Amino acid sequence: MAKVEFSNRTNLIEQAVYKYNLQDILEPNLFRELFPYKEIPKVTFNHRHVPMFVPDEVWITDTTFRDGQQSRSPYKVNQIVRIYDYLHELDNDSGLIRQTEFFIYSKGDRKALEKCLSRGYKYPEVTTWIRAKEEDFELVKKMEIKETGILVPCSDYHIFKKLNLTRRKAVELYISIIELALEHRIIPRCHFEDITRADFYGFVVPFANELMKLSRQVKIPIKIRACDTLGLGISYPGTALPRSVQGIIYGLRHYSEVPPEWIEWHGHNDFYKAVINSTTAWLYGASAVNTSLLGIGERTGNCPLEAMVIEYAQLRGTIKNMKLEVITEISNYFERELRYQIPSRTPFVGRSFNRTRAGIHADGILKDEEIYNIFDTEKLLKRPVLVVVGAHSGLAGIAAWLNKYFKLKEERKINKRDPRVLKLKEWVDGEYAKGRVTSFSDEELESVVKKHIPELFVELKNKKIYVNS
Repeated sequence: MAKVEFSNRTNLIEQAVYKYNLQDILEPNLFRELFPYKEIPKVTFNHRHVPMFVPDEVWITDTTFRDGQQSRSPYKVNQIVRIYDYLHELDNDSGLIRQTEFFIYSKGDRKALEKCLSRGYKYPEVTTWIRAKEEDFELVKKMEIKETGILVPCSDYHIFKKLNLTRRKAVELYISIIELALEHRIIPRCHFEDITRADFYGFVVPFANELMKLSRQVKIPIKIRACDTLGLGISYPGTALPRSVQGIIYGLRHYSEVPPEWIEWHGHNDFYKAVINSTTAWLYGASAVNTSLLGIGERTGNCPLEAMVIEYAQLRGTIKNMKLEVITEISNYFERELRYQIPSRTPFVGRSFNRTRAGIHADGILKDEEIYNIFDTEKLLKRPVLVVVGAHSGLAGIAAWLNKYFKLKEERKINKRDPRVLKLKEWVDGEYAKGRVTSFSDEELESVVKKHIPELFVELKNKKIYVNS
């Protein structure tokens, strides 16, 4: 009969948790039945369900200056500092955007880190990232950082093929650097790289157990970042390890007794699952999810920070005192100053995310914008709902554009039956009859209003309603 004992974590009598030992195998376990490489990876189910466990607090961490720099040219020092200021302004001392991490290998990165530290902000806290090498740790020690990420690859793809180590040798290497951090009272954040292709019970859990044992001895937190390096995590109920997001988070909590506030999820978007996997990690016991601004990161990118801000608001029913309009300021800065092209349909930050081109949608917006807008984007993001005039806009689309562009409210709104709208429609139809295929820019339509309906333009200017000039 299995041993039973009272659990102080669940306040229930439970079977004693099985203690997994490190399996120091001779050949790597590459899970070829799941990852055949010459085929699309497989999603497998074992129909086992773990309990949802939402931590008392959940928050966001940022990797814009670390993983976010791996897929673009490096940011300049002044750009890093400005973006860091934006993160602080967005957080607005809510503590939701809790940390951001930096590379420290170049002089530029170190200078930027020092300038950000000099700001004295509580949030986001400045942290670093290093490989599990003594020379890397020396850089951290000089920077007088309170917490650093340490790369500790945990799949056999990395341990055997990249590092040319055995599992036991890998653990010994990792712990030697982690102990250096602890010796200098620096909190180690262990980045379990490629966890969704790792032997969970043969390596991940035994290694996490060793870290928790070490943490108890020195009375310093040792955090674990579960890194879904290739975006292979799956959030479907009943999926099997190593790809199960909820299985990974539950396993770290249950078998290794890692506190939720020491667990963080870092996901990539290779299979379009970065956001849902991050949310799932929150729901099953990870307090932190790692993100980057606009999702910029290695290959397909990381989980977008702005997406998790909105996810938080949906799950918690509050934005605390965050300033969501700063999200729009950030997107404008990336496009204007960094010359980064945000795909126009990107949620919350793309230029077209709350624009409609469909005539039937424009007709609904003309009656009440709430019909076709996800929330009050003008109030929360300083992004009013917009209408684009194209071949299928109809009278409603043109009327809605006039009202939005000229900021006409209440009784000043123009109805789609207004003869001046019909006049504009006739001109639009004529342009498409000549062979035009693209929609009209706001500037084009403004010049047409000036030319074909001058009295409307004059009327609007005289009433000081027109503010787009």
